[in-house]
Amino acid sequence: MKTEKISIIMPAYNAEKYLMEAVQSVRAQTWEDWELLIIDDGSTDSTARLAAKCQKEDARIRYIRNSSNLGAAGSRNAGIRQASGQWLAFLDSDDRWEAEKLEKQMKTAKEKNAAFLYTGSGFMDEDGGKKQWVLNVPETVGFRGLLKQNVISCSSVLIRKDWMRAFPEKQVPIHEDFAVWLEILREEGKRAYGVNEPLLIYRIRSGSKSGNKRKAAAMTFRVYRLLGLPLWKCVFCFVCYTWNGLRKYSRLR
Repeated sequence: MKTEKISIIMPAYNAEKYLMEAVQSVRAQTWEDWELLIIDDGSTDSTARLAAKCQKEDARIRYIRNSSNLGAAGSRNAGIRQASGQWLAFLDSDDRWEAEKLEKQMKTAKEKNAAFLYTGSGFMDEDGGKKQWVLNVPETVGFRGLLKQNVISCSSVLIRKDWMRAFPEKQVPIHEDFAVWLEILREEGKRAYGVNEPLLIYRIRSGSKSGNKRKAAAMTFRVYRLLGLPLWKCVFCFVCYTWNGLRKYSRLR
């Protein structure tokens, strides 16, 4: 039976510690019609060697090195331009997927006639130890709901390529992926659909951009301003976002 191909975009910068674990979680997928594009953003460690080894072992894996450092958003955009699949998925090089992640999302896409999907998340610490708490997600979310809480983790997304190509990620100090999801869902009638299972295992790292809560909050507010929301609405959405974020991270301690 003919299936639709999924292009998986994986930005990687000095990712030697976690890269092989992330790649293995892709290779273990029960949905087998995929390609993995590892976008090396100028790594100075063993990332290039490890990625080349993965490419040699599996013809579905492609190693691409940026000519200059583009950041995560620029690397994703570079990967999207070279993707050959009808669908796009994103996986950060320090996260991993459960084996049925893509298959369950494609099943939901068919059942719901959906073009934009996400999943729930489990969590692990820097050394891979699993946390007990799970982030549950709603069955569907639109623009207004997403303003109040970002339930769409980038590494959980599966989206039609034609939807994503119209909204490249911005290389500015904001939550690039959050801004893109909002821009996509702002269009009349568009919604994203969730698979409420922890099919993404998100790694919590103290040095990550999202790990700095104050900086993350500031970037979230910039997203609202970038969208052109009136100030009162920015403040209202920010209060909701902050409250939901505090509830989430208090459970992860």
